[in-house]
Amino acid sequence: MTITSVTKTDLTRRRMLAAALAAGVGAAVPISAARQAWAAPAAPGSSQLTLPRPTGPYPVGTVALHLVDTSRPDPVVGPGHHRELMASVWYPACKAEDLPRAPWMAEGAWRAFLADVGFPLDPALGPLTAGHVGAPVHHAGQRLPVVVYSHGSGSHRGDHTIMVQELASHGYAVVTVDHTYDTFTEFPDGRVVTPADFPPMYPRDFAADLRFLLDCVEGLAAGRNPDVDGKPLPQGLLGALNPQCIGAFGWSKGGTATALTMLADQRVRAGLSIDGPMQPTIIADLDRPFMMMTAEFTRAAMPDVAEFWTHLRGWRLDIQADGAIHNSYGDNATLIPQAGKILGMTDQQIQEWVGTLDPARAVRVQQAYPLAFFDPHLRHCRGHLLDGPSAAFPEVKFLP
Repeated sequence: MTITSVTKTDLTRRRMLAAALAAGVGAAVPISAARQAWAAPAAPGSSQLTLPRPTGPYPVGTVALHLVDTSRPDPVVGPGHHRELMASVWYPACKAEDLPRAPWMAEGAWRAFLADVGFPLDPALGPLTAGHVGAPVHHAGQRLPVVVYSHGSGSHRGDHTIMVQELASHGYAVVTVDHTYDTFTEFPDGRVVTPADFPPMYPRDFAADLRFLLDCVEGLAAGRNPDVDGKPLPQGLLGALNPQCIGAFGWSKGGTATALTMLADQRVRAGLSIDGPMQPTIIADLDRPFMMMTAEFTRAAMPDVAEFWTHLRGWRLDIQADGAIHNSYGDNATLIPQAGKILGMTDQQIQEWVGTLDPARAVRVQQAYPLAFFDPHLRHCRGHLLDGPSAAFPEVKFLP
């Protein structure tokens, strides 16, 4: 097994770059920034980390895909090699009860992740998702609307599984991708690649990955299997996706990439940025629906975000949850408190990394608001949650 490692110096530099948003990369502050707080040994008999169950009416299925974009050379491997990615498709399923649930991360990537960020946590405690591996697709008489997802800097495609599996449980197909060289990913042959300073991955590189993902969505819709190894796909997946009904969302740098993808590609009809810094400055007008869930990268604090807002010419919305920080919108909101309990972190240490927003409320916000956004814009199913402040979510503020 080959692991592309990241040194402590690299991690320190990455944290500094993230804090300063240097070079216009729009990097996330990854979970690795918590290294200093996680020094206690794991308690014996510790419980497995868990993710909340989705609330939709359908069981969730998932399948991993090994993809190669033959239009882009690989910047590391050398001549004759092309951009190689791991992705997953999540979807409403049937006959899923007896099938295994997918792990939050592939085993090799998870072990590399724990080693890289310095968690003295038993790898066996890694969470399982609600996604049943290879389950048949549930068909309700029409093709599935699609949402593609882009993670933050130094993160991975499982980082917002709460949102992903929630959408799938309500009838969406969600396609997630690991942005190779800025992620923890494991390929089918056992290779594990971790974040590295070279080659640098910019939001435009993430956006190029997303546009390639859109091509794969069109291929699946047309009955073509994009997996380069010819991996068998779940029953009913080929032909199940609607390529005319695509949305996108991303966290941090992935939020910036979502906007760049929409500006470059009309196939994406609606976009959601989860605390994206919108760097480098995006100055072109965007006429399709766009929503921002902000925490630290607000219009008041970030000139680039404020500038981007002025170029939204279609439906737009900016919301913010009280007590939320950058890590509050994602799986970290529930996994860090659980791991912190195992590792002996104090409440103050946990709040330094996930904010003061109650974890259970953070989960509900993540489940409710992305669904409320994509429903009217992708399948013309309008609710009222986005009409204004809600008594059910008193912590969520609508920013003028």
